[in-house]
Amino acid sequence: MTFSAEVKNELCQPRIERKCCALAEAYGVLLYCTVFSPSEIRITTSSEAFSQRLPLLFKKAFGLKFDRLPPESASGKRSFFITDREKIRCIYDAVGSDVGTLSLHINFGIVEEACDKAAFLRGAFLSGGSVTDPEKRYHLELATSHYSVSREAVPLLREMGFEAKESVRRGNHLLYFKRADEIADVLTAMGAVRASMELVSVKIEKEMKNEIMRKVNCDSANADKTVAAAAEQMEAIRRIDRRSGIDSLPEPLQEAALLRIANPEASLSDLALLSCAGLSKSCLSHRLRRIVELSQTEE
Repeated sequence: MTFSAEVKNELCQPRIERKCCALAEAYGVLLYCTVFSPSEIRITTSSEAFSQRLPLLFKKAFGLKFDRLPPESASGKRSFFITDREKIRCIYDAVGSDVGTLSLHINFGIVEEACDKAAFLRGAFLSGGSVTDPEKRYHLELATSHYSVSREAVPLLREMGFEAKESVRRGNHLLYFKRADEIADVLTAMGAVRASMELVSVKIEKEMKNEIMRKVNCDSANADKTVAAAAEQMEAIRRIDRRSGIDSLPEPLQEAALLRIANPEASLSDLALLSCAGLSKSCLSHRLRRIVELSQTEE
């Protein structure tokens, strides 16, 4: 089961009790469904939980039944139809829309209360929403064919504390979120608290893995630099030894050279700890750098 399907399952679990919330949720369903017109209402979904909730929702919100239901044995996408003109007129009246209107708009009077806003958002998501598996990426969207509805949903979401981005895809108008914390808050507002917690858990785990990888890569890079520097210093010491002998170096440089020979792979920090004179890391670095310079200039 996809993460989006899990979210819709969770959203369909609460009972439909308050008439105002049922109306707001059904309103969100209608504005984001496949077809909502004066001649036909068609709601298509792949969610079994939503399919079971729809008839109860419309009965509570409008006191109406669907004219045609999907077969009980149906799998995959299921479609619910209302084609009776009188039923459609009743629904338009209930949501405060004119059957003869050319374009649909959000009736903000239906979504004045906080619970009604949440119910509307839940219905919109159940009907025209999706959310990507957070293991892959963060993306939640609401898609409707009605331009005015999508534009008017922006300030509605803003009242709820959400700032959605807008886009168009294949004739549908989209509102979407791409930040994990925003999506988690939207899921919580709709009522999908478990899904929100799962998303946050995945986000934290991803951040921990990324931090570990960053540290590993950083440590690996530092280790590579240490090995490369040590190899360069050893080669410089061998070059000087072949040319004039290590004894030709000033005493402080001799001490650094012998320390490096005895510990060919040690880091500067470790060499400083091993030095009898208690040399600092910067002092030891300066001496070894001087040895490298001398090996390159002496011919």
